[in-house]
Amino acid sequence: MPERIVMRTGEALVEGNLDYLCAEPEIVLGELDGPVGHALAHLIGEQVKGHTKVFAILNSDVQIRPVTIMVSKVTVRDPRYTNILMGTVQAGIANGVLDAVRAGDIPKEKANDLGIIYSVWLDPAVLAVPQGQVDHAALFQVHREATAKVIRKAMRHEPGIDWLLANQDKITHYFHQQGIEGNI
Repeated sequence: MPERIVMRTGEALVEGNLDYLCAEPEIVLGELDGPVGHALAHLIGEQVKGHTKVFAILNSDVQIRPVTIMVSKVTVRDPRYTNILMGTVQAGIANGVLDAVRAGDIPKEKANDLGIIYSVWLDPAVLAVPQGQVDHAALFQVHREATAKVIRKAMRHEPGIDWLLANQDKITHYFHQQGIEGNI
């Protein structure tokens, strides 16, 4: 019997070559009959205007496994933003989850027993891009790659505590550094 996965967490960053091509997901992953499943059910049932939660899907009527619920980090107010988030980004996330199963980071035999709560960030700067000029292929790829990466990191407990302790004084938070330099 496969190991029980009660709860794993992960964070990742993948950037593209344009300002709005950035994905920085945070996830909680675990068994549906545990705390993650309880939280997932609560989230899908408690919708909040501007922070609608939706399942990651390949297309309408094609939900992926493990079940993945997307929770936006940004308050959604613009229909154009909604269409990009619930289209290109949603499809990228769904494909990234399946990539993680294919790669073995999520055991295939656990695909129906696990759930993922996926905190998604789509840079609001995407709204400054003129209509029809958003690079949807690149946006899809960034979110697909970030999804596979965050799942891999969560399942492998990365970064590990030994690495963190060894590198603690070598890592400076980007925005903390910006504040030190007076740029914020």
